[in-house]
Amino acid sequence: VRLVDSGGGLMQPGGSLRLACAASGFSFSRSSMGWFRQAPGKEREGVAAINSDGRTVVADSVKGRFNISLEKAWDVLYLQMNSLKPEDTAMYFCAATSRILYSTGSLLAPPNYNYWGQGTQVTVSS
Repeated sequence: VRLVDSGGGLMQPGGSLRLACAASGFSFSRSSMGWFRQAPGKEREGVAAINSDGRTVVADSVKGRFNISLEKAWDVLYLQMNSLKPEDTAMYFCAATSRILYSTGSLLAPPNYNYWGQGTQVTVSS
């Protein structure tokens, strides 16, 4: 399984970015995938996740601003980030597991995922 993250960069507050995670060697049937982030000195936290039943969840800190989607035809997971804030600055990682997770807590918990991308840096600053 290989996950390759891309799309990060420097953006001004209020701007938008779309992150992409290209997956290979991974079956989306009976699975869960998510986006996580880690700022310097902080623990990795869940941002948004989706399972193969189509259930999506987003963390309260990004609700109404971030949206997760899966393009099954191209095996790509996206994170659309709008109205970016300086506190969104972090390294963003996509992750996957061959388990169907259902609760918000389980979908956004990093220990539940066993495949990880290399990360893409998002910096929000004026």
